Amino acid sequence: MATVCGKLKTDYRYSNTLGWNTFPVPTLTEQNKTDLTRCAEDILLAREQYFPATIADMYDPERMDKEFPLVQEAHERNDEVLERIYIGRRFKNDTERLEKLFELYTKMTAPKSS
Repeated sequence: MATVCGKLKTDYRYSNTLGWNTFPVPTLTEQNKTDLTRCAEDILLAREQYFPATIADMYDPERMDKEFPLVQEAHERNDEVLERIYIGRRFKNDTERLEKLFELYTKMTAPKSS
C-alpha cells in the first residue's frame, strides 16, 4: 500500500483505482485455498482467545508480541503460507516481495495478444 497508494500524514491513502483491487494474486489451487482458509480461521480463533480485547489492542505494535502472541503467531503462519504460494519460500525482504508483485502486476496488465 505504501508503495503504490502513498500516505496522507501517517495514514495510507486508498483509492478506487489503486490498492487492493489491483493487487496481483497468483492462480490459487484448491489446496492453496484450503490452506489460506485455515490460516484465516486460525487468526480468528487466536483473536477470540483475547476477548474482550479490541482489534486496536491486539494489533498495537508495542503490545502485540508480548500481550497477544497467539495473534502474532497466526499471522506469521499466514504470511508463510501466502509467500510460499508466490515463490515457494519466504521472501528474503520487502524489496524481493515488491519485485515479485510488480512482475505479476506487469503480466496482469499487459495487453492480451490476439
